[in-house]
Amino acid sequence: MTKQAGIYARISSDRDGTQLGVTRQLEDCRKVVATKGWLVVDEYVDNDVSAYATKKRPEFLRMLEDMRSGRLDTLVVYNADRLTRRPRDLEDLIDVAEAAGIRDLATVTGDIDLATDPGRLVARLLGVVSANESEVKATRISRKHEELAANGKFAGGGQRPYGYEADGKTIRADEAAVIREAAARVLAGDSLRSICIDLDDREIRTVTGKSWTLQALRKILRSGRISGQREHKGVIVAKAEWPAIIDPSTTTQLRALLDNPERRTNRTARRHLLTGVLVCGRCQGKLVGRNRRERRASYYCPRGPGFSGCGALSTVADPVEEWIMEAVLYRLDTPELAAALNGTPDVSSPTARLAADRDAEQGRLNELADAYAANQITLQEWVRARKPIQARVKAADHQLAAIRKTTILDGFVGHSENLRTIWKQLPLSRQQAIVKAVLDRVVVLPSRQPQGSKRFDYERLKPVWRL
Repeated sequence: MTKQAGIYARISSDRDGTQLGVTRQLEDCRKVVATKGWLVVDEYVDNDVSAYATKKRPEFLRMLEDMRSGRLDTLVVYNADRLTRRPRDLEDLIDVAEAAGIRDLATVTGDIDLATDPGRLVARLLGVVSANESEVKATRISRKHEELAANGKFAGGGQRPYGYEADGKTIRADEAAVIREAAARVLAGDSLRSICIDLDDREIRTVTGKSWTLQALRKILRSGRISGQREHKGVIVAKAEWPAIIDPSTTTQLRALLDNPERRTNRTARRHLLTGVLVCGRCQGKLVGRNRRERRASYYCPRGPGFSGCGALSTVADPVEEWIMEAVLYRLDTPELAAALNGTPDVSSPTARLAADRDAEQGRLNELADAYAANQITLQEWVRARKPIQARVKAADHQLAAIRKTTILDGFVGHSENLRTIWKQLPLSRQQAIVKAVLDRVVVLPSRQPQGSKRFDYERLKPVWRL
């Protein structure tokens, strides 16, 4: 009977997606099949997939399944190292072949009999050699990337970085303007989501011509690259050879903001201006907003599963939000606020030392983790050494957060008419950031109006200012 053959082809890297490498493998394997008089049942191609990494190879797994089902009688590959570079995968293949009664593994350079001890030994030896070659290559590449990073060099390859030309060093003016705008908006309180929507509405696309995602925008804004700094494994390690689009202190502020664990991510956007600001005058719980189809929107003190409020206080939303907005605008023009801000550090140019110290402490945390992973220190030593460093990182983040809150008010202190003019055009996240930069909370007291009264009692609102 004619043997039913399966051809497997794989190449680790195919950056341009042309599949030229696997195409050549398939052509040579088809010649082997024709020479032996076999019939090709199926071809399995894992293009741009490493056989050394732990990432799954879908076509390799499909081939194993067809072997188990009896669909294949033999395998043909260009070379044994195309099939696997991990001894563990090879043992899985041998087990499946043995159970299915498959003994022939044909290659362009010679055949291997998987049914005999010598044949399996040859396959295993080739697998070990391939694994060692991959390990040596991975170590060499890793060391090369460390050297490039330490010297601030561009590694090359991959996709063109947003904001730069294909050489990775020449600034692309239109994209650089987008980066500067997005960075300023994030630090001013805009959400990543609102910026992505705005960029898409303006038909500004990513490097690949696709719409913006939160992950893509966040990755660009927190990268050291856009401030002329070289990163390696997420850590800034050197000054880069390419020019900066934003200054390094802005990158430090962006990282502190975007990496803040208290930052809301992957949650439904808040639709109410004063969520988290209004406090119940009865139980001190936070009021939350709600919309009603037939009645006006309101804020209430929630009670029940997942809530700790008293459920006994509520207020309509519109008059409260209007009053708070007017109070914030009035506060921006008061001499007290201007005096308080004048007593803070110069927010127009945050100290480079604060940014550098924060990055250095983060680097120490990474070095500590590497030392533990290399068995140079014990778990107890790692935990004990980690705590004070984390405390210093957190302290720096708090200082940067304080700087950010004051930068949100740039251009508005003493000039509330500027804010009034654009208020309704600002996204909700920006409005909330401005309110919270000035206002710590507003205590809402129980109503003293007779039931059914339509007049709102503004005496119920007791603001507590931040500055």
